[in-house]
Amino acid sequence: MAPPDECTEDDCERPGAVVLHIPWADNRVVCSAHARVLARQDGVVADPLDEAAENWR
Repeated sequence: MAPPDECTEDDCERPGAVVLHIPWADNRVVCSAHARVLARQDGVVADPLDEAAENWR
């Protein structure tokens, strides 16, 4: 999966850095800030994108 230019969350313009594997929805690419919050849900797995290492903040 190629990283999008931006986080897929509404109203977020940060660069995508993590793929969230969500059992009840489609996988999506989000910024590191959204990944920290969303990955706390049971069953969600956060997989950092190798090519987006510079986007970790």
